[in-house]
Amino acid sequence: MATEIAVRSSPSVPIDFSLSGVARYIQLATLFRRRIEAGQWAVGQQIPTVEELADECAVARATVRQALDILEADKLIERFRAKGTFVIQKPQSQLWCAVPTDLSGLLLAAEGASIELLKTEKGVMPAHVQHDIGTLAPSYTHWRRRHSREGQPYYIGDAYVDERLTRRIPKSAFKRHTTMRILRDLPGLELNEIDQTLTVSTADMDLSRMLEIPLNAPVAHVYRTATDKDGTVVFVGNGVYRGDVVRLDIKVEL
Repeated sequence: MATEIAVRSSPSVPIDFSLSGVARYIQLATLFRRRIEAGQWAVGQQIPTVEELADECAVARATVRQALDILEADKLIERFRAKGTFVIQKPQSQLWCAVPTDLSGLLLAAEGASIELLKTEKGVMPAHVQHDIGTLAPSYTHWRRRHSREGQPYYIGDAYVDERLTRRIPKSAFKRHTTMRILRDLPGLELNEIDQTLTVSTADMDLSRMLEIPLNAPVAHVYRTATDKDGTVVFVGNGVYRGDVVRLDIKVEL
């Protein structure tokens, strides 16, 4: 174990936790994670004590300990009795998956991902369609899937696909491919328009359980709608990514 001296944070204005509905300890965990990512708390170095962090952030010591528990569970820090707390690695999970912004990206599942089919139902309609494009089909097949990597869930997706199309989809496709890849491979189907919207919010009780993250942890909602050449809405999707694993890359056109 390296014995670097502790890194002390310079005095700063106390955090105004009232600006967010997210629990204080989660906000602190996010702040501390960013310090590790940025190298402010370098690998091998000792971080400030619980007392120092509590004074800096104007919170209770118990709140700091809860935040550090999250970092320790993510194997970013390690605590040593009578020595202190040390950074042992930088976060890697934020590189797990990039939200695709083009068709080629929508066709590919994240590298090393496993897909679990949680629910299927027929003869239903989407509860919400984010984009005002096309005309809804008479009915849809709904499926919910969970994507994991190395045993860690990172994405929950609800897909509604025109029921007339799902009769031609092999069951094996549900555990191997993204919905857009499934639709692209269907003979005779020509996709015409695909819209996508990303919003950021926090995890409710269901998402907390399914993604194995704390209640009110940040999540990214991705809404997708696709039409065929006749203007029929053949796909409505609502996916949720863990906030600590998602990355959005957008090329800026000059």
